[in-house]
Amino acid sequence: MEYKAQNLFSEDCRVAVNYIASYELHVSDAYLSMACYYNEEEAGVPHFAAFFEDQAEVKREYAKQFLRYLRRRQGKICLPVIKRPDIDNWGTGIQAIESALQLENSLNKLLQDLKALASEKSETDLIHFIGKFLDKQKRNIGYLEYQLNYQKELEKQDQQEGQLQEPAEASERCTPSVSLKL
Repeated sequence: MEYKAQNLFSEDCRVAVNYIASYELHVSDAYLSMACYYNEEEAGVPHFAAFFEDQAEVKREYAKQFLRYLRRRQGKICLPVIKRPDIDNWGTGIQAIESALQLENSLNKLLQDLKALASEKSETDLIHFIGKFLDKQKRNIGYLEYQLNYQKELEKQDQQEGQLQEPAEASERCTPSVSLKL
């Protein structure tokens, strides 16, 4: 009986863990939508589209881990409904990466808040459990920030190349054709 009492955890933490599990599923759905938006058979598919597909599976697995944690701690599973992303057209790669980065930053904040709550409630097991997810969040955020900067730099270079070509093409059209007879 003593073990059961130690295994239970605070209601605040239980609610927060349920919310994070639900949010992980939400992020998984968004990543799946992003991955499906970029058809792999089309030319010019961004190389980070595979990351989206992989993360859809990873985030779903993380949600399962949070739910297993709840069961192990004898917490009630009650997932709140989180509205799916309003976006069906992810547009340019930059827009998709920005959306993914926003989702990852929101998830990171939720995990940080849960860690603070667990610390306040002296939930050392929960703090340890969350630690591995926070480390993975930092890596994902770092990767997405790198990809965002890289894609913006590519776009900037493309614009500069386009501006350099336009004057050359215009001058070719405006140059009168002169034939010299010698």
